[in-house]
Amino acid sequence: MATATYPPPPPYYRLYKEYSQDPDSAPAPPPPIEGPYALYGANYTVSYNLFRSDFESVTDDVLPGLEEQGVRQLYPKGPNIDFRKELRSLNRELQLHILELADVLVERPSQYARRVEDISLIFKNLHHLLNSLRPHQARATLIHILELQIQRRKQAVEDIKRRREEAQRLLKEALGTLDGQ
Repeated sequence: MATATYPPPPPYYRLYKEYSQDPDSAPAPPPPIEGPYALYGANYTVSYNLFRSDFESVTDDVLPGLEEQGVRQLYPKGPNIDFRKELRSLNRELQLHILELADVLVERPSQYARRVEDISLIFKNLHHLLNSLRPHQARATLIHILELQIQRRKQAVEDIKRRREEAQRLLKEALGTLDGQ
């Protein structure tokens, strides 16, 4: 059944079969997750904003630190990280380690495992730095989308004004033509 083109709905659909007639018949959704949870092999912690009502509850996903995941952090700790500088530094270090790996593979193939571990550590640090920039990226994307919406709405208002003026001009011309007859 799982490989069918149109598999049947999951068994819990029966809980919602009377929903269109009686919306209160459906079971309440499960409560939100509290505390730590695992997602794609990484552990996350959910904290709730208690200053909002139950209808506006917001969960804040906190990106776990590298050391919490058992990975050595190669860039400085603290809130004031120069992301550009650290990303460039890790990128240069990655390039160096890849060149060293190529040399080791040519000269001492049995010692490649340590170089691969070092490269993996650098990639994990790069990945973590980039993930810590995701909230900033999301805000910037949202600001850009909102600015585009404002621009489109202003253009629509200008278009409406222009068409209104054109319609008024045509009406005046029509009235002038009627008055002339």
